[in-house]
Amino acid sequence: MAKKADKTVKKVGILFGMEDTFPWAFIDKVNEMGNGEVVAEAVNIDKCEQGADSGYAVIIDRISQDVPFYRAYLKNAAVSGTYVINNPFWWSADEKFLNNALMTKIGIPLPNTVLLPSNDRPTNTTETSFRNLKFPQDWEYIFEYIGFPAYMKPHDGGGWKNVYRVENPEDMWEKLKETEQLVMMLQEEIIFDDYYRVYCLGKKYVHIMPYEPRNPHHLRYVTESKYSGQKLKDILKVIHDYTLKMNEHLGYDFNTVEFAVKDGIPYAIDFCNPAPDADKNSVGEENFAWIVEHSAKLAIEKAKEYVPGKVNISWGDFVKNSAK
Repeated sequence: MAKKADKTVKKVGILFGMEDTFPWAFIDKVNEMGNGEVVAEAVNIDKCEQGADSGYAVIIDRISQDVPFYRAYLKNAAVSGTYVINNPFWWSADEKFLNNALMTKIGIPLPNTVLLPSNDRPTNTTETSFRNLKFPQDWEYIFEYIGFPAYMKPHDGGGWKNVYRVENPEDMWEKLKETEQLVMMLQEEIIFDDYYRVYCLGKKYVHIMPYEPRNPHHLRYVTESKYSGQKLKDILKVIHDYTLKMNEHLGYDFNTVEFAVKDGIPYAIDFCNPAPDADKNSVGEENFAWIVEHSAKLAIEKAKEYVPGKVNISWGDFVKNSAK
């Protein structure tokens, strides 16, 4: 007779694509730290039935932003009780410009930012579709508010795709043509003294990394803080506290936040990275060891808290406070 599966063992799955260092190290670390009570594996999907239990207490999502089937699968799993990191419902609703708007409400310093209408009309629209949009926009105000040089980037993009540095209005118009139907943000350039990228896990574990975005990708973490002594301690404390505050508001359990420091003030530049780079070859051995250990620790914590039949995902303060 076949032996029945031990229902007390909680399963953690990781859903991923082309990345090949973090997922396997994460699986090994969970299996090492789980003491047989929590086990991890690569998610294996042979069917997706509506309302059916996925079999996982926790799933770490690293790929659904690129695969709509996976996003739908994760929402179905969440409805059935799986704790999905990150919340697929909020991730579907979220975007960079929304994040900026939310951060203005909790006092986080940001570059001045505006939303631009797309250069090309969306498919299946006509001039009449835009009767509520004033042409021309108030470009005099916009350009004075933002200043030049500036950065132009998709309002819901990531991975440094379609990011432009623009020198003046004429340069902006030319580069905007390349973006076609993308909706772009125009953002003030912060001439920074120092720059940091910060892992935040579970809205409680924080790891601050000196970062140089102007370096080639594989060398961006090969840098050091430009400040020292008490000044550096003060800056890092502010970055730590801002990072927790931002992720508590957004509700992300696995995110990175980027800060540009100008005159000792950390400005939040990018904070919508729910599947952030965790590749050993780019983040380096020390940062890789931290993210593997703490992501495994978080997954095990959530697996042990898992209650069958209960919706176990979490929401950020913005949504929770709005629902009161």
